[in-house]
Amino acid sequence: MFTPQGPTLRELTVQALSSTERGYDLLAPKFDLTPFRTPDGVLDAVADALGPLGPFRAGLDICCGTGAGVDVLREVCVERVTGVDFSAGMLATARSAVLPKGGAGGGGSSEGGTGGPVVDFVRADARALPFRPAFDVAVSFGAFGHFLPSERPALFTRVREVLRPGGVFVFPVPAPPRVGSRLYWTLWGFDAAMRARNAMWHPPFVMYYRTFRLADVMDELTRTGFEVDLVALDRLGRRPDGSPRCRMVVAHRP
Repeated sequence: MFTPQGPTLRELTVQALSSTERGYDLLAPKFDLTPFRTPDGVLDAVADALGPLGPFRAGLDICCGTGAGVDVLREVCVERVTGVDFSAGMLATARSAVLPKGGAGGGGSSEGGTGGPVVDFVRADARALPFRPAFDVAVSFGAFGHFLPSERPALFTRVREVLRPGGVFVFPVPAPPRVGSRLYWTLWGFDAAMRARNAMWHPPFVMYYRTFRLADVMDELTRTGFEVDLVALDRLGRRPDGSPRCRMVVAHRP
């Protein structure tokens, strides 16, 4: 839920009528006070599941926002962690929140004064990542709704290209809500409102919750050249039918 310190209704309305990039620039200072931020429980569960797969030399947080995923990577990477986002506002918030923990170096980098990895941030579109194959692990949290289904194959291809051979691309995928539940209708209503908004107002604000279906995503990753596994995040519990409440996709680059 929104806290009293979070964005006002007016601020959210202005954001929703802006472009995706501008909207996040405006929301950035209060983003971590909204329900849009990935919960700490999910971040901790992914960090726990990543641990046995590492340690990694270099990690990349795709669509890093205010840096929550960067902190996950700092637990499993020994040399460098890079956060990339196209919102200057979100990156500014991430730098102020993350870099002081290790001491800021030149160019907006942390030199890992406590023995951790160097941290840096890069402003770029995830669909055109400006990196060579330099990373052993890439993560992303809560960002895929900003990409239309038609854009995902190219996105996944670019992620594969910036991973070293043997690298992994990981992200959590919650179980879909039960049909007819309150959450089901909330997400359905949000997506319907967003489609109506984008049909009537420009520039578009792309954010859809119901277009990221696990079976489709696994097929797209496989066709992109990844070898895909699923890991149950049991720390987040199980549903009444025994299935995990959340899984972690682990896509390996051969």
